[in-house]
Amino acid sequence: MNRKTATLLLLLTALIWGCSFVAQDVSSDFLGPFTFNFTRFFIGSLVLVPFVMKNRKGRKISAKDDKRTVLAGAACGTALAVASVVQQIGVQYSGAGKGGFITSLYNIFVPIILLLMGRKVNRKIFLYALIAIAGMYLLCIGDTFRIEKGDLYLLICAIFFAIHIIVIDRFTDVDGITLSCLQFFTSGIICLIGAILTETISISQIMKAAVPVLYAGVFSCGIAYTLQVVAQKYIHPTVATLVLSLESVFSVLAAWLILSDKLSAKELAGCAIVFAAVLLAQLPQKKT
Repeated sequence: MNRKTATLLLLLTALIWGCSFVAQDVSSDFLGPFTFNFTRFFIGSLVLVPFVMKNRKGRKISAKDDKRTVLAGAACGTALAVASVVQQIGVQYSGAGKGGFITSLYNIFVPIILLLMGRKVNRKIFLYALIAIAGMYLLCIGDTFRIEKGDLYLLICAIFFAIHIIVIDRFTDVDGITLSCLQFFTSGIICLIGAILTETISISQIMKAAVPVLYAGVFSCGIAYTLQVVAQKYIHPTVATLVLSLESVFSVLAAWLILSDKLSAKELAGCAIVFAAVLLAQLPQKKT
């Protein structure tokens, strides 16, 4: 596979992820955040099982490696579960368009968290963070000068997605597809417990949301992640992250085309500024 093909696969991944915000928005009319997420995570895990079995076939894997992979799946799955449930709540209030853009702020939060952990970070990232905050002000702050409930949930979601990315970075030595399968399974278990405790699980309601749930499970979780894993072997990670950040653009376009969502000129300006900050943050930086 050449670099051009890998870039196109990552672009398709970003498109799938961007459209998944529409699926989340539609599903919120029928399912609570825990029910939606446990169904889609279990579906995503099942989609990846054949790939996991193929990867493990004929390979000698030590008990130590298996234990580390399970630990990685549990840690990543926990972070993913929190991020996804909070995101679903935020999308329910703020819509798919805003959801995609605010979630994309994980690109800003990752280096900030790394700095707090004692890692060296290029100083320019703080300028980009300020630019993103300015865009967030235009996007989220209305005439009453306050952040709406959904926007706050989405900001928290972006922080947990940043934590999720950092946790994954600590387990780069394990098989990526197996890790993904286990994290989806872990997330599904956590969300199922949450649904049992706080929601009423209705098969009829799940069936009403079958199309968006299947999309989120099969395409967003299963297929998109597999495309990402395959493509990133042939492209620099900085460029990969830049392409994947386009999910925020696709989320707005999908909300406009499918849900007829509308954004004011001020909100569109905020989207443009946030996206510019995300792009700038992903450009190659000189090592400090």
